[in-house]
Amino acid sequence: MIETPVPAVILAMKPLAPDILFFSLQLDTGTVSSNFSFVPGQFLQISAAGAGEAPFSPVNLPGDDGVIELCIRKAGHVTAKLHTLQTGDYVHVRGPFGNGFPVKQMEGQDLFLLAGGLGIVPLHSLLSYLVMHRQRFGAITFMYGAKEPSALFLRQELQDMACTGNIKFMVTVEFAPEDETGKTSCNIGLLPDLLQGAIITAERSYAAVCGPPALYKCLVGELKTLGFKEERILLSLERRMKCGLGRCAHCAVGQDLCCIDGPVFPYSALKGIEGAL
Repeated sequence: MIETPVPAVILAMKPLAPDILFFSLQLDTGTVSSNFSFVPGQFLQISAAGAGEAPFSPVNLPGDDGVIELCIRKAGHVTAKLHTLQTGDYVHVRGPFGNGFPVKQMEGQDLFLLAGGLGIVPLHSLLSYLVMHRQRFGAITFMYGAKEPSALFLRQELQDMACTGNIKFMVTVEFAPEDETGKTSCNIGLLPDLLQGAIITAERSYAAVCGPPALYKCLVGELKTLGFKEERILLSLERRMKCGLGRCAHCAVGQDLCCIDGPVFPYSALKGIEGAL
């Protein structure tokens, strides 16, 4: 773990949407090799001079080359500052922090990853890990939903990983424009609809979920109906975090703090807590 902020240069920036930028950062490789061990689902603290620090989940597993990839939505003081930076500028990085997905417990099991919108980010890093260690896991299905095709971020990267790792990749959108032949480019429907077409043996499966708040209750109910045990439904609550340090209590869930006790929780730890989902 890197506890004191270290500099990282911005290698590249590209827009994914009007308010979302994809960042590629470069850490010093010596720092990475000696201090940086990352579990999918954990987060990093990124700071910009004069603006402060905020938590972000990496898109991919940070490698030995020291490259970190992030998707950052402009949604506050720190993110607004980050959006003004340019290639060659520096930010500072600490971490990783929090508890990620229990990848050791998931070994030998079938896995269902369900992402909605920017919930793709922590699940993208989980998928990267699963592809890297593909032989340790059973069948893997990745389900991705968004409002429209343009909001399916990192779609090509996901398709490439699906081909490489023998992973079933399913996408759906709430709306897709028709082309000149009257056809649409994606399945039309909601993310829970994709579960109806999947072959699931719930007793030997885990489900990992990340997305907007409205998605969680719907998906949890559907997964329980399909026979998933509550401790095998894993939810990332990273969207709640603010300071990332356990000081502001913005991410409190009952007696727990997402930035310290999460951001990944089994549903069994959250049920019955008012406002948890």
